[in-house]
Amino acid sequence: TSPFAWLRTRFYYLLIRLYFDQEFSIEEFTRGAKQAFSVVSKLLSQRKLDLLDELVSAELLQVLKEKISLLPDNHRDALAADIDAIMYTTEGDVRIYYDDDGRKFVSILMRFWYLNGANLPDEVPGETKVFQIVFGDESTKEKRHLLTANYEFQREFTEGAKPDWTITRIEHPRLLE
Repeated sequence: TSPFAWLRTRFYYLLIRLYFDQEFSIEEFTRGAKQAFSVVSKLLSQRKLDLLDELVSAELLQVLKEKISLLPDNHRDALAADIDAIMYTTEGDVRIYYDDDGRKFVSILMRFWYLNGANLPDEVPGETKVFQIVFGDESTKEKRHLLTANYEFQREFTEGAKPDWTITRIEHPRLLE
């Protein structure tokens, strides 16, 4: 990321600590986000969407139900990310905003890079190359793809609101479109 983006996100983290949650820690948030990403991606892959009620927003859940039903099996398999297969995580955009009713929200976009052994073609739709990593020698090689996903987490900080982060956007480029 650019130095400006890095400074901007650090400024937002300071605002979150000062005005919303004095105990907020990006390190702790990132650990929780990785765990949520792993759990949700596996449930999506297994088509267990009824178990996502408390984890994702109702609007997103409706969109996911439509998209998951249309996915080929290999794309659905590629959605699953074991927590140990997450190679890199970074925060993207951080937003603090108020709605028309005066409710306070914070949203944080997290980007994940993970290894997955799904049987994907070398080229996925959209003419984009999928990175492949081969483990082992020629006779026992195991091919894994380095895939990306973006999950946006949102929390309402209005007094009396539940203190839970909810996933409001899920993107698995070239897999879940």
